[in-house]
Amino acid sequence: MSSLVRLLKNRFTLQLTRSLLDLAPIVGVIVAFQVGVIHQPIPEVFALLLGLLQVVLGLTLFVLGLEQGLFPIGESMAYAFARKGSVLWLLLFAFGLGFGTTVAEPALIAVANQAADVARQGNVIADSLEAQENYALGLRLTVALSVGFAIVVGVLRILRGWPLHYLMIGGYIGVMIMTPFAPAEIIGIAYDSGGVTTSTITVPLVTALGVGLATAIKGRNPLLDGFGLIAFASLTPMVFVMAFGMLVR
Repeated sequence: MSSLVRLLKNRFTLQLTRSLLDLAPIVGVIVAFQVGVIHQPIPEVFALLLGLLQVVLGLTLFVLGLEQGLFPIGESMAYAFARKGSVLWLLLFAFGLGFGTTVAEPALIAVANQAADVARQGNVIADSLEAQENYALGLRLTVALSVGFAIVVGVLRILRGWPLHYLMIGGYIGVMIMTPFAPAEIIGIAYDSGGVTTSTITVPLVTALGVGLATAIKGRNPLLDGFGLIAFASLTPMVFVMAFGMLVR
């Protein structure tokens, strides 16, 4: 027990140091511009230091959680499904993983709420809290469905050995074709939706799924075939959200 506690303590200390080093350039830029360019004192220094401490601790615990929990379970489940040989269950798991992680993505929740507020101000939806909540929920579910679909396509690509660049080129051609026909107010949201899906929760689990699956399948290279799922997860939301905008309009 003592050796386990010592190991966890050492890993926590190491990751805490890395988090501090990662955040140091950001803090340095903010302080330099606040003092050297804007020429104003930093407001509420104590509150900012407390917030920074929370960010460092949160980032440290988050990365440790990924390394000890999410990455191993994602790889092990992908390996187990591949060994079992059930393509249907593997695809259902892939869709559920993509959908579930995206719905819970904090960045997507923030963007969906902001988009709903802007849509209300632009008279795209009714000026009511219920209309905003429905719009934000619809946007989140649309993006989550698109990511679930993307992960299924990515898993099929690994299973079948399809070239990644052909799928990506075809997908972006579809995005360019849809853009002139989509409502102008939804295009920016659609393009941003592709970015917010590749954030804190989705990326680790989806990456672990791809690497674990490519490792388990004979003839697949984890480096060449295991990565690329995130590319689909950032592509399909553009198509789905523009389609969502057309339906809402």
